Amino acid sequence: MPRKMKMIIAVATMLMLIGGAVAAQTASSFAAQMSGPLRIFTDALVIVHSKYVEELSPSEIVYSALEGMLSRLDPHSAFLRPEAMRELDIDTRGKFEGLGIEITIRDSYIMIISPIDGTPAANAGLAPGDYIVKIDGESTRNITIFEAVKKLRGPAGSSVKINIWRKGWADSKEVEITRAPITVKVVKYRELEPGYGYVKLSQFTRNATQELKKAVLELDKTEGGLKGLVLDLRNNPGGLLDQAAGVSDLFVDDGLIVYTRGRDEDMQNVIKATRAGTVTSVPLTMLINAGSASASEIVAGCLQDQHRAILIGERSFGKGSVQTIVPMPDGSGLKLTTAKYFTPNGREIQAKGIEPDLAVPGDETAGVGKDKPRMLREADLDGHLEGADEEVNDTPDAPGVPPSVTLDEDKKSDDPQLDMALKVLKAWPVFMKAASNKN
Repeated sequence: MPRKMKMIIAVATMLMLIGGAVAAQTASSFAAQMSGPLRIFTDALVIVHSKYVEELSPSEIVYSALEGMLSRLDPHSAFLRPEAMRELDIDTRGKFEGLGIEITIRDSYIMIISPIDGTPAANAGLAPGDYIVKIDGESTRNITIFEAVKKLRGPAGSSVKINIWRKGWADSKEVEITRAPITVKVVKYRELEPGYGYVKLSQFTRNATQELKKAVLELDKTEGGLKGLVLDLRNNPGGLLDQAAGVSDLFVDDGLIVYTRGRDEDMQNVIKATRAGTVTSVPLTMLINAGSASASEIVAGCLQDQHRAILIGERSFGKGSVQTIVPMPDGSGLKLTTAKYFTPNGREIQAKGIEPDLAVPGDETAGVGKDKPRMLREADLDGHLEGADEEVNDTPDAPGVPPSVTLDEDKKSDDPQLDMALKVLKAWPVFMKAASNKN
């Protein structure tokens, strides 16, 4: 047998044995279970190496096999080549050069989860649910996330042509976008009216909790302090679990924030609130929509179950799974779904999402309305993990959901959800007085 092929088989065998160890199975048990399938796998490697029309390196064959294996598990598991691992580190830092979009793969094409506010992608009118079918004239069919990121990112000032297809369009449309430095401004805040603050959290990057706390403290410095706060997590695709816990902990001083369950004992985690630095005295409303995913849903579920905030908007995305990054010796890694998370009251969010307390029709970017593209959710993704209470009905007035709240015709604005959040905060003293009298 050729020396190169022996190396391929050795690498494959080592990877499978490592996988068995990670799964906490004994080596002998794992070997017994895998003897037949491993023979098929190694035979396939030999055939690809010897008969494929072009010569492939051992690492390319193994990497491709791992990419296929992980991609078949669910939409969020993936094999990350060394370059992709470096990109992942860049993403969590919130600084890069490119377009500024969060993407996934659906129906073998790139689908936009959300454009980041203030970036070239958002300014060009790209919307959640749009498909990128071509990049610089080349089809994106069957492209990997990493390949897509490599093509879309690039030096600031350079441009890229992408073809966008949106549901309802007869054909795709070409858009040329100039790349720019993307420093994700995680937190934006302003005073809506005297005493009423607004904070938008765009992603759960490494400094999300710290930046949010600074914003709240700044808003509280206004004359008379804060009478109410709107926390906007619309189109926030998520991020780091510890930051979701930290943000929740800012507003809750006791009890559960979130807990996770997985097959591995290490994934049986319970995260509880602490009293230190908690902002508990300020009335809070929170905005969510179909673009609010993962870490955003952890915060929404916690604040809703703990009766700390009134949620306003639309049902969230429904990504209730936890991904663990497992580094490999060569700098590559596995992004593997290892657990599901649950709200303090034990609600499973996977493929269902969080229902708002007040269902209010969407703003201009929410993808809701007669002439707007329907925003996709976790339950729409191919191969998604099934949830215990999976929700596929996209109608705001579904059973168990509060009726949609509409504004008077003469009071409509560009952001009815924010308008409603402010109205609720202003009426807060009345609600509290009524509740007190009832008790």
